[in-house]
Amino acid sequence: MSGPRTLVVRLDSAGDVLLAGPAVRAVAAASSYTAMLCGPLGEQAARILPGVDGVLVYDAPWVGLDPAPACYRECAELLEAVAAGGFDRALILVSYHQSPLPAALLLKLAGVPWAAADCEDYPGSLLDVRHRRLPHRHEALAALDLARDCGFALPRGDDGALRVRTPPDTAHLTGPEPYVVLHPGAAAPARSWTAARAARAAEALSGAGYRLVVTGSRSEKDLTARVAGDHALDLGGVTADLAELAGVLAGARVVLTGNTGPAHLAAAAGTPVACLFAPVVPAERWRPYGVPHVLLGDQGARCADTRARRCPVEGHPCLDGVSDVEVLAAVATLGGGTALGTQPARPGGSSETERGARV
Repeated sequence: MSGPRTLVVRLDSAGDVLLAGPAVRAVAAASSYTAMLCGPLGEQAARILPGVDGVLVYDAPWVGLDPAPACYRECAELLEAVAAGGFDRALILVSYHQSPLPAALLLKLAGVPWAAADCEDYPGSLLDVRHRRLPHRHEALAALDLARDCGFALPRGDDGALRVRTPPDTAHLTGPEPYVVLHPGAAAPARSWTAARAARAAEALSGAGYRLVVTGSRSEKDLTARVAGDHALDLGGVTADLAELAGVLAGARVVLTGNTGPAHLAAAAGTPVACLFAPVVPAERWRPYGVPHVLLGDQGARCADTRARRCPVEGHPCLDGVSDVEVLAAVATLGGGTALGTQPARPGGSSETERGARV
């Protein structure tokens, strides 16, 4: 295919990169080559997005809670890599509270002639399109709005759901279906259950007849072991990468997790999500997208909109206050039955969003 070469920038976490997926596919449909520029935490997610031909990685000093120091050498290496890519245009994706201007400056210095982004601040000559996002927009839709308003349309038949490339078969890890996944960890503790509460939920799910699989990274092995106990299969630290975790989530009937990357990975794999959503960030922007889902947690709690990483309220009531009855009801609703051994196929949609195609 002949045509422009396009760079899509999303410098945040894996979940943020996954939410950019529909916009990336729109860009790729009108490009001969599409690359993503992402941070180290988003690299694996970028590599499993349909439409991505190449990935550049830069640990930006203006991104994240523990940002890298500004480094001339690394900045120069990025400029060289972007210049070598011969990109004709760039789409810079940021969350509603972020500025695209540092990235826009680097792209201009690297010779990218055209760039667009959502931007509230005066961009000078750094942006060719200064786009204004609609208020209260979900992050996935905001990115897709930007792409569409810049002339990038989803290809015919693409419903705009989150997607990943076909994940590997992970039956050798999980055993046969059916099963429910509980992913107890999150980068921000405020966005997940405490370990003790997650362990009680695992016991309740097992007692209700669900075959439970607990997932987590290598750094979360102690957590997953405690949560799984004698009630679940512990896959903490077992999945080799994000693609393999996607395989585990794709095979699940329901994924129970906090507002964290695996919630969006499950959605991209077409799996319903029971999401423990702490209101420290707004659910309207970050809830699971494109699949049936249930939000669990007190959205009016005192921690609402604080962006706190650790719960500022004693006892973590917004999430730890969710009862086993609520959890079991959410899983049963999303999975289509009261015991996985008797469940029919997954539901086909929800009143809030239509479920994306399973990959």
